[in-house]
Amino acid sequence: MALRVGEVARRAHVRPDTVRFYEEAGLLEPADRSHAGYRRFPEEAVERIRFIKRAQALGFTLKEIAELLKLRLRSGDACGPAQTVAEAKIAEIDGKIVSLRRLRRGLTRFVTACRRGSPTGDCPLLDSLGGEQDER
Repeated sequence: MALRVGEVARRAHVRPDTVRFYEEAGLLEPADRSHAGYRRFPEEAVERIRFIKRAQALGFTLKEIAELLKLRLRSGDACGPAQTVAEAKIAEIDGKIVSLRRLRRGLTRFVTACRRGSPTGDCPLLDSLGGEQDER
């Protein structure tokens, strides 16, 4: 049974413009058109959108999701390449965690150095943001 954009969106718990965007981005197969010009998607489009949303929730980009979707349709060993994609994502997340910890340490130093009630000219945070040195 073919589904219109609104029905696909309702079943997949997304907005209709999301369905159209995924189609235009190549994440969904191009929809057939009715005689009146309405997009008509197969029911599998709903599950594909759910796959996309779950992958996004894990931090995958649309480009990475397109790669995972290709692997999903591939015959043979798809798990090995999928694992490689996931391992690369873990490494990327680990790098972000390191950067965020560095940022947190820097902000914590400023918060510790701040004295409540000090005039603006005596605020280490405001002074450092206005200065020319790179605090890393």
